[in-house]
Amino acid sequence: MTVLVDTNVILVANGQHDAVSGDCVATCALTLQSIMLKERIALDSDCAILQEYQNKTKPFTGNRAGDAFVKWAIQNQANIERCDVVPLEPNEQRMFESFPDDERLSNFDASDRKFVAVAAAHPDHPKILQAADSKWIDWAPALADHEIEVEFLCPADIHRFHRNKFGR
Repeated sequence: MTVLVDTNVILVANGQHDAVSGDCVATCALTLQSIMLKERIALDSDCAILQEYQNKTKPFTGNRAGDAFVKWAIQNQANIERCDVVPLEPNEQRMFESFPDDERLSNFDASDRKFVAVAAAHPDHPKILQAADSKWIDWAPALADHEIEVEFLCPADIHRFHRNKFGR
């Protein structure tokens, strides 16, 4: 199975998110380990996802679960058995042509659009793994209407964050 890993999954696995539970940290770390052992990832051909990963981790000097995953992703980005590299076409309004043209997604974070665009452009529409960014809860139904699934690895944590941030 091919998946897209949002950067916050990596940061949570690294212990770089103070507000998440220990269970969430463990879930994210185990998920990344499982991906490295038996799954595939999808990345964009411009390396924007990998660059974001590297900006927030230490893939060559760190020894945390997220650092190891980023190192693995760098080493496997050209390995067609482990990684699908998806070209993205620019779009002036939506940033990427494959990002859904949907009013409900008009306020979608610019920095996260690359994940959605890769999922939409990939022939299998791989799910996006999400750990702690509670805004995705509101976007998930609209994304599902465009065959993009978001899997929340830490549902208790993310719903708590959502209630604290948005009061619902």
